[in-house]
Amino acid sequence: MKKYVLKFNEINKSMLMDVGGKGVNLGELTKIDNINIPDGFCVTTKAYQEIIEGNIELEKLFAELSGLMPEDREGISSVSKQIREIIQNIKIDSNIENEILNELSNYDKEQSFAVRSSATAEDLPTASFAGQQDTYLNIKEKHEIIRYITKCWASLFTDRAVTYRIKNKFDHKKVLLSVVVQKMVMSEASGTMFTADPMTSDRKTLSIDAGFGLGEALVSGIVNPDIYKVNCGDITEKNIGTKKIEIKPAADGETEELNIDDARKDIQVLSDNQILDLAGIGRKIEAYFNSPQDIEWCLYNNEFYIVQSRGITTLFPIPDFEGKEIPRVYMSIGHTQMMTDIIRPLGMSFFEMISESTMDRVGGRIYADITHDLSSYVGKKRLVMATGKQDPLIQNALNNLIKDKNFMKLLPRGERNIKGGIFTFKSLLETFNVSRKNDPYIIENLLERFEKEIKETDNMLAGLSEADALEFIEKDKEKLLSMAYDPIMLGAIIAGIMASDAINKNVEKWMGEKNAVDILSKSAEHNVTTEMGLALCDLSDVVRKYPDIINYISDNPSDDTFFEDIKGLQVGDEVFEAFRLFLDKYGMRCPGEIDITKERWEEKPAQLIPLILNNINVLKSKEQQEKFEAGKLTAKTKENEIIKHLESIPGGNKKAKKLKKNISILRNFIGCREYPKYYIVRRYKIYKSVLKRIADTLVIKGVIKEAEDIYYMYFDELKKAVTANKFDYNVIEKRKNEYTYFEKLTPPRIITSYGYVPSVKISSVNIPEGALSGIPVSSGIVEGRARVILSMNDAKVEDGDILVTQFTDPSWTPLFVTIKGLITEVGGFTTHGAVITREYGLPGVVGVENATRIIKDGQKIRLNGTEGYVEILK
Repeated sequence: MKKYVLKFNEINKSMLMDVGGKGVNLGELTKIDNINIPDGFCVTTKAYQEIIEGNIELEKLFAELSGLMPEDREGISSVSKQIREIIQNIKIDSNIENEILNELSNYDKEQSFAVRSSATAEDLPTASFAGQQDTYLNIKEKHEIIRYITKCWASLFTDRAVTYRIKNKFDHKKVLLSVVVQKMVMSEASGTMFTADPMTSDRKTLSIDAGFGLGEALVSGIVNPDIYKVNCGDITEKNIGTKKIEIKPAADGETEELNIDDARKDIQVLSDNQILDLAGIGRKIEAYFNSPQDIEWCLYNNEFYIVQSRGITTLFPIPDFEGKEIPRVYMSIGHTQMMTDIIRPLGMSFFEMISESTMDRVGGRIYADITHDLSSYVGKKRLVMATGKQDPLIQNALNNLIKDKNFMKLLPRGERNIKGGIFTFKSLLETFNVSRKNDPYIIENLLERFEKEIKETDNMLAGLSEADALEFIEKDKEKLLSMAYDPIMLGAIIAGIMASDAINKNVEKWMGEKNAVDILSKSAEHNVTTEMGLALCDLSDVVRKYPDIINYISDNPSDDTFFEDIKGLQVGDEVFEAFRLFLDKYGMRCPGEIDITKERWEEKPAQLIPLILNNINVLKSKEQQEKFEAGKLTAKTKENEIIKHLESIPGGNKKAKKLKKNISILRNFIGCREYPKYYIVRRYKIYKSVLKRIADTLVIKGVIKEAEDIYYMYFDELKKAVTANKFDYNVIEKRKNEYTYFEKLTPPRIITSYGYVPSVKISSVNIPEGALSGIPVSSGIVEGRARVILSMNDAKVEDGDILVTQFTDPSWTPLFVTIKGLITEVGGFTTHGAVITREYGLPGVVGVENATRIIKDGQKIRLNGTEGYVEILK
């Protein structure tokens, strides 16, 4: 029986660990009728395992490699090179070699082959690993093929393959390699075909790249291919590339580059009929695999051959619209909430509790079906207006979608999903009352009521059984919603927004000055998030007095023993008390706090350490409080300057009086937008204490293996598990694997039921060439070092740094006291980062697409928060 070689037609989808992803896919392709697959075989992973097994030198190098990080390029390069050299020089066991040679004897002696790697972590439904290992073309003669098989084995340890595995957390020793040996097709033309448009994700549009000769020219990026788009059997787009070079098989083996003569370089590679024939093959393959495919094809003697097909792993999943009229349109709620990270199932359930709209769970994120909102004239207008404040890039995507009149005509009508939000009849009525009275005590009285309700809820839950507590939490949704959408609070928020808009509009109209609110709102009172930043500065000032404490927290302390260790140090009692006071009020906060499954500061206090050390290193004692007071003085000075100017012009007294009241409303209520989320997470704190108690009980009863497993249950499932004392653990394991995949996906702001993702591009007419455009949210121009931070755990900044991140929420506020400017990928004029940058007087630009990928940590950049762009200086 063969151990080391399997023909393509002997392979099925259960053999991943034997022949790798590419091998499995080739085996499956042979089962599709009327598809040409060049004949060949796979050298199984068993052969690779046996050649490396027991090699002490390799074991040492594997161990060394496992300790490296992706950024350790020199270390990766050095160790990987040594591994490759050892593998290429290992003598192949005669049994392995004989089985390969025996299989090759079935082919003509002059036959050329393509020799490709096929890793067990390659071409998977959730990770393609495309191009990570090497491919060799037009290889002839049996012993040359053997030599190139060993080169493929060694290519498992190219620098790029190793770095990719480290980033994606794949164990080097557990990734095995098969080698595909496939008959060469002497291609007249070749290319790739995506059965979903790679630019827009549209599943209805198929995209073909085509060039002359072998496909390596396209893969290597040395030619401009033709690009054809096919939608529902029609060619909708053709871009004919200028093809100066083609790669052809060389007479003595391998390949050579040839210049294309002028008569051919600008002609269409495939005829229209060939394009449609190839598209039909693509749809057939897609249907077989039941997922969009990335296909490699070639043309010889007017016949198409398929040499590979893999799932497109970067596509965001389409929401489930079964039973609904199509097309549908979905909007990302994560972008409106400044939290585009994955949300685990239990977190989704709790998020749905604070929403008045129906939500769809997609790719580990939450979306709202806005189909009926867009098919309604009023709903469409309201949605476009509201998103302009929350995230202008969502607004851009909606506007671009709305331009497609044919698509819009197809949208079914029905009850709108997006409710009033903050703009309801009651809230607008309260806006009038709040603006008329202009008394911050209105809010103080409301907060007293909230505090009383929080305490009552805590007391009631403490005495309930676990099942009854979950029942209580479910029914508590109404109170949670009434608190989050209290019309008086919403009225105050709207009053602040309207005052802001009126001030900016009038000051620009009367005096020609833009964005006056950026200065007038500095150091505004009644902002719980700003107060939290100042409170952390006070905590930092206590810590800075004690070198022993600083040394301790600088040495990666354990969360489990954090407070015990601090109390054990001399003078630790004062620091412990300072931490206790801070956490009593703000301990329920954390990055991504709208997801109840995230670890809170009180659960994991070491999260605060980078912020505290930043404060100590960048600020002097009491400096932030001094800056806050100076900000108030700056705002008052600006107010006096504007009022004085208006009073000096004819008819200006009336304008000055009106503006003075608006400035007072602005400073009294602009910070109120932070209260709803603060009290939501206060309530979450109470709920979470119940959840932790339940999780511990379920672990003891053997229903789950670890406490965090409950986060992979939805709320209704958790209720049943508590009542029945059982749950299918396979569901939890399946979801954990799915979430590992979801975490790598980039959620689109808008997606249709066809998978189409509309462009979010903003105008770049008035920005310098090469600059990154965004939304200006806080005026000013600043230059400094880019500090690209994706996690608060890495939040180490120095004086003069400009923070570049995906998004911010209130837990990031303490970091704002130590930076000079803010750049985010997500956000709008009224979102957290925008409000806080204005309050702190920091230049800010949000909605800069892919900022954390384009801007490199440490680069010198210029941030223009007035015009809305970022320049990379060096």
